[in-house]
Amino acid sequence: HEPERLAAAEVAGYCVDAVVQRLTGAVTVDVSDASQPFLDVATRTYDETALELCGLSAHRRLLPDPAPPGTLHRLLPDAARRLGLPAGLPVSAGPFDIPACAFGSGVAEPGEGNLIIGTTLAAQVLDSEPRPAMAEDPAGMVLATPYENRYLRVMPAMIGTAGLDWLLKLLDVKIEALDALLVQSPPGAAGVTALPFLSTSGERAPFVDPRARGRFDGLSPLAGRADLVRALCEAVAYSARHCMETLGVTGTVTACGGGARSGEWARVFAGVLGGTLEVCDDAVGIRGAAHVAWRSLGTPVDPGAWRARLRTVTAERGLIDHYAEGYAAYRHALDLAREGWSTQ
Repeated sequence: HEPERLAAAEVAGYCVDAVVQRLTGAVTVDVSDASQPFLDVATRTYDETALELCGLSAHRRLLPDPAPPGTLHRLLPDAARRLGLPAGLPVSAGPFDIPACAFGSGVAEPGEGNLIIGTTLAAQVLDSEPRPAMAEDPAGMVLATPYENRYLRVMPAMIGTAGLDWLLKLLDVKIEALDALLVQSPPGAAGVTALPFLSTSGERAPFVDPRARGRFDGLSPLAGRADLVRALCEAVAYSARHCMETLGVTGTVTACGGGARSGEWARVFAGVLGGTLEVCDDAVGIRGAAHVAWRSLGTPVDPGAWRARLRTVTAERGLIDHYAEGYAAYRHALDLAREGWSTQ
């Protein structure tokens, strides 16, 4: 809506690109950041048709070409002086947060997946080909990564810890009490169930519907705060499984983010996903950026050592079976709800 600013612009980029330019003088963008919405991820070049459809062909000049795999920049003398570092030091820009969390948590082989249980939930699966998710609904995205022949299929949902924060505030409960509340309510939340779509924007993965809204079912005077909290946590886990199934996960699933630090909630996720969950408690995004930098320097990390610090959360058979039934009921309730949303 401000064409004069667009006409005067020199380049379009992200915050990290501005930092890289100040430190190294390079005008560039990481291929993961460039992947949406205009990049042909297979060729790592911009899709002129996509630009034309958006009416932006005249502004193609603003898009810097993505950095090739293994790119390292060099620290400028002035920036080096200000930082107290040697001039010419290698600088790696790194991928944005979603792929950084994948590689930081140890995702290495096609079919392996990662869940970011944060303010919003992101599910992603690594692939050797730039294939979109096989979904009935057009949703999600495919990202090129800083590595050759490695792509990420991603479902960036709107659900996550923000919905849980809303419920805890409504119930006047601190987040520190989450694990205790989950222990107080049995698997299945004493019959209370939920749909976790609490964003005013609706949902964008694994389906897109701005009319999607959350709800609780099975309430009675016997339901307590713990049941409501557990029902919502289970519903978020069910949605995560829905995303992972749509993405075609076939290998180990890692998890990171604030929600994964809850031992009881991680156990719910493990049960819903059908087995074990490898949790990374470190600053996983920073680990991912370092992972890319070391590979670019020619000293890639050892995959086994990299995953050695992960915490394994295992669900027992009975819990897995219970949540298999709960997931089927969740999908049925979701289908009925979507029919209702379609008439609004």
